[in-house]
Amino acid sequence: MKRIETQIDLPAVPSAVWDELVDTASIGSWNPFITSVTGVFEVGERLRVRIAPVGGRPMTFTPRVTVVEPGRRLEWLGTMGVPGLFDGRHSFTLTPVGEGSTRLVQAEEFSGALVPFTGRLLGRTEAGFEAMNAALLVRLAKDGSTSRTPDEV
Repeated sequence: MKRIETQIDLPAVPSAVWDELVDTASIGSWNPFITSVTGVFEVGERLRVRIAPVGGRPMTFTPRVTVVEPGRRLEWLGTMGVPGLFDGRHSFTLTPVGEGSTRLVQAEEFSGALVPFTGRLLGRTEAGFEAMNAALLVRLAKDGSTSRTPDEV
């Protein structure tokens, strides 16, 4: 098994970060890594996700949603061909830090027979996570209202 993980502190409450992550209509307008998502974020549902790894070829896959905890955690499991060959469990975990800020941990655990042969892909994927985190920071910083609690709005 191989795990990659990035984290960033964002100037917004968890619900505002969540709203950006699950807004499938606009995700492609700001996200350089996950360029499109279609489907419903409900456990058991299939998504259609298109990614553009940094320095790599764009690819589309159809993971199954495994965890949905609004404002806290989103996770899906994708497989390449036969389960167990090359599987990726992608997660977004949101934790409040300080007043009006959120720590986003984006991670993926890869398992399967092909994992030892995917070093370059995993490096590009991690770079994609970093690019997405930076773009989300810019997007949230532009909208000062996202850092206020619901009582302040």
